[in-house]
Amino acid sequence: MSDGAPVRTALYDDHVSLNANIVDFHGFELPIWYSNISEEHLACRSNAGLFDVSHMGSFRFKGVGVKEWLESIATQKCTSISAGRCAYTHFLNHEGFLIDDMIFAVVSEEEVLGVPNASMIPVMWEWFNSLLPDDGSISLEDLSPETSILALQGPNAKQLCESVLGESNHVGRFKWSLIGENPLGISGWIQGTGYTGEAGYEIFVPNQDASTLWRALIQAGATPIGLGARDTLRLEKGFLLSGVDFAPPSLDDNEILHRDSWETNVPFGLDIEHEFVGRERVVSHSEDDARLWGVRQLERGPLPRGGKEVEDMNGNVIGILTSGAPAPSMDRTGIGLGYISGVQPGDEVMIVASPRKKVRAIIARPPFV
Repeated sequence: MSDGAPVRTALYDDHVSLNANIVDFHGFELPIWYSNISEEHLACRSNAGLFDVSHMGSFRFKGVGVKEWLESIATQKCTSISAGRCAYTHFLNHEGFLIDDMIFAVVSEEEVLGVPNASMIPVMWEWFNSLLPDDGSISLEDLSPETSILALQGPNAKQLCESVLGESNHVGRFKWSLIGENPLGISGWIQGTGYTGEAGYEIFVPNQDASTLWRALIQAGATPIGLGARDTLRLEKGFLLSGVDFAPPSLDDNEILHRDSWETNVPFGLDIEHEFVGRERVVSHSEDDARLWGVRQLERGPLPRGGKEVEDMNGNVIGILTSGAPAPSMDRTGIGLGYISGVQPGDEVMIVASPRKKVRAIIARPPFV
């Protein structure tokens, strides 16, 4: 985003009417919470939460051979994803550092939709355009300005979606479909994806339809949820946060965040059996190199926060945290993510909370819940 005034999504007035606490998030005015973070977090885990994620981008890739082209620049083997399915991938620069992670949906053999992170929309637009085939066979379109994205997440998401949009508009996990005929008369597309680890949907609609859908889902029983609980929900599942758990060197001088897909330790989205931009760095690591692990505190003390060092039980610094928070689903136990070397799940470590206080913790492979 630019350095100008923050952008308001199509749902801004709805957030204000709900007395949301609104903040500037990557150039967008978005709710951090409506009631409180823990309450909203637990509502999503037990019922259904509704998020305005219209700050995220929406790109359309079209052309003959679009999946093959995408596969050549993505860590995911895109040609194995059939029409009507979604998948997760990383994009690395030529040096092998992670630029962005993205969910993409295969609409057809000649069309793919992708969702870049909010702050990365202009960066990824430039990156993709720089790699398009010279023959013009693949085109790229930015749908972000005209598209709102609502995320409906939680164990009751299916029930609420069907009550508002009709049974025919349910899609399964990591599936994609156009929104069909529905009582609200809205258009767009829906996919069985999200950032909470719960079952649910991300629903893409024209801006003019966003408020209608938002209000209908809340009336049906969904709890509006802000960015605060969105962060704790994703942390409990160990999902990466762009700009916090990784960042490209071109945008951040913090070398701790300059990582590749192997280092982020994600259990999906990486297929090293095909050639892609940045692959050489990914396959060059040894098992002793630092990777992103979860930590769970074993005792009371200051909560884990990004930037805190991690030591082994002999007092040697072996890593640093990137994310941390109390986990509402775990009775507010402190959890975090960090790049740590020479560990395995079950190893005990110490989080250096301050010069005078260390907190005993255990290494874990997320999800924590």
